[in-house]
Amino acid sequence: METPKFQIPDWAFTFHGHKCPFMPIGYRMGTIALRLLEVERSKDHEMHVFSEMGVGHPQGCMQDGIMSATGATFGKGMIDKLNYGKVAATFWYPGAKSAYRIFLRNEFQDKLAPHEFFKYRKQGIEPSQIPNEVCDDIIDVVLNATVDELFNITILPDFTYKPVKGSFNKAACEVCGEYVFERYLRIKDGKKVCISCSGRESEETVIHLPNLLKSGSKF
Repeated sequence: METPKFQIPDWAFTFHGHKCPFMPIGYRMGTIALRLLEVERSKDHEMHVFSEMGVGHPQGCMQDGIMSATGATFGKGMIDKLNYGKVAATFWYPGAKSAYRIFLRNEFQDKLAPHEFFKYRKQGIEPSQIPNEVCDDIIDVVLNATVDELFNITILPDFTYKPVKGSFNKAACEVCGEYVFERYLRIKDGKKVCISCSGRESEETVIHLPNLLKSGSKF
């Protein structure tokens, strides 16, 4: 029996802004995570996602797919980038027995690589300017693939994460005068200042997590 084509709502493409293969890949990641965690799409601040993408990678479009499927958004503080440069993400939900890491298989990435879509992209042509039939064809490759063809899924039974407690408290920086949330205030020359005025980088640019490649077991 032929596997039915996976369906993605049109609004997800509208939200993302263009047609490409990696938003659908992220969307499929997110739907798998919801099923494995046995939860529904997050309305508030439940699920947390750790994306392994970095900067300067076109594959980062997967993150919009993940957000669309799961409701775990950057704006709600539910997704962090680990800057590993991999098409992978770990999905955690409070109260769930395990977290799950989902990685796009090397074999599938190799399968996509020769497609005409990437010939356009390597010339600097944006996805919205690529012929629709080319975009639709590579998206169909993603939507017609089985989960096993697409992903390696790893169970992380010992994964722990404690979300940062939200706070509405803020104060004015004593240098620039702009409000800043209290946890980002720093002391410089005896004054309470924002990170920009302190001349220091935020300590939160580094996210410390268990070694995702050495913990857990494959499906």
